[in-house]
Amino acid sequence: MKGVLLLSWRHAWHHRKATLILTACIALSVFLPAATDVLIRDYQRDLMARAQGTPLLAGAKGNRFDLTLDALYFRASALEPIPASELDALGTAGDLAIPLHVRFTARGVPIVGTSPEYFELRGAAAAEGTLPMRLGDVVLGATVAERLGLSTGDALFSDQQELYDISRPPALKMRVSGVLAPCSTADDDAVFVDVKTAWVIEGISHGHDEAAAVDEALLIGRTEETVRVSRALIEYNEITPENIDSFHLHEARELLPLTAVIVVPRDDKAGTLIKARVNASAAYQIVVPTAVIDDLMAFVFRLKTVFDTFSTVLAVSTLLLVLLVVMLSMRLRAGEMRTLDHMGCSRFTVAKLYAAEIVLVCGVSLALAGAGVWAAGRWLPDLVRLV
Repeated sequence: MKGVLLLSWRHAWHHRKATLILTACIALSVFLPAATDVLIRDYQRDLMARAQGTPLLAGAKGNRFDLTLDALYFRASALEPIPASELDALGTAGDLAIPLHVRFTARGVPIVGTSPEYFELRGAAAAEGTLPMRLGDVVLGATVAERLGLSTGDALFSDQQELYDISRPPALKMRVSGVLAPCSTADDDAVFVDVKTAWVIEGISHGHDEAAAVDEALLIGRTEETVRVSRALIEYNEITPENIDSFHLHEARELLPLTAVIVVPRDDKAGTLIKARVNASAAYQIVVPTAVIDDLMAFVFRLKTVFDTFSTVLAVSTLLLVLLVVMLSMRLRAGEMRTLDHMGCSRFTVAKLYAAEIVLVCGVSLALAGAGVWAAGRWLPDLVRLV
C-alpha cells in the first residue's frame, strides 16, 4: 500500500492546481453546513443562558422581541419608557423588581442604570474597586475597562446627547468606582451606574447653586414658595462630595422613565398573577424571556432549513463534480494505466490507486473544513453581540 500512496501523492502534487481546486470545492461544501450548525448552536446556548437568568421582563407595549433583546443585551430601545410607578407596583408583596435604564452611552458603550440587586441576580462582582456606591459612580465591564484603558479612580464622561443644543444637559463626568470580573456575557461590554445617575445624565435630575443665591439676571420669576431659574444657569457636570446634596429631581417619582423592569417573583403563582395583571393593561406588557428566545430560535431554525436545502444542493453538485473529475482523469490516464498493466499490476491495484487519490483529496478537504469550522467558532464575531 505504501507504493500506491506514494504514486497517488506524486500524481496529486504534479497536478496540484487541479487538486487544490477540487479540494477547495469539497472543503467548502462541508464547511458551510457544519459552520452554520456550530454558530447557531452557540447562538442558541448563549441566548438561552442569558434568558434563563431573567425570570420576567416588564416594559411598554410593543414588540416583545425588542423588549427582550434590548433589556438582555443593552440596546437603545425604540419602545416607550415605563414609569417608575410600575417599578414600585411590581416590587410589592415580596417580589423583586430591578430597574433598567439603557438610553445613553459613554464613549460608545451602553450606560446601564440599575440597582444593586441586578449584580446579585447576575452573580456579578467587582474584580477591583466597588460597585456604584453613590451618585456619579460607574463600574466598568471587564472588556470595556481593557479596551478603554480605565481603572478605579479614573474618570469617564457620558456622550453628549445634542452637541449644539445648549438646552440639553452637559456630558456627565463619572468616577470609576470599580471593574467587574469577566463573565463572558453582555455585562462585559457595558458600564453600570445607579439608576439615579442615569436620570442625571438624562437631565431629569441635576445640581446647581441654590436658586435663592444666584444672580437675578438668571431668574425667570420668584414667589414666596418657588424660585424659577433660567436655562442659562450652568448645571454641575460632575458630582462631588461638595455638591452632591444640591442634586434634585424635576419630575415626580412615579413619572421617572425606565427602559424595562426585571421581575423576580417569589414563586410561580406570584409570577402568573403578575403577568395576568400587567398584560391586562393597555400600556404595559410582561414577557418570559425564555419563551421569547424559544420563539426566536424557532424562526431561526426555519431559516436554517432553507440554508440546509441549499447546502444539500451544493453537496450533490460537488459530488457530481468529483465523479466527473474522476471519469476525466481515468480517460486521460489510460496510457499510464496500460503501462502499469504491462508492468504486471493487477486491476485491483489500479482501483486502489484511484481510491487512494480520492481518499487523499477528501481527507485534506475534511481537515480544512474542520479547521475552518474551529476558526469560525473562535474568531468570528459573537452572533449574540450583534443582536
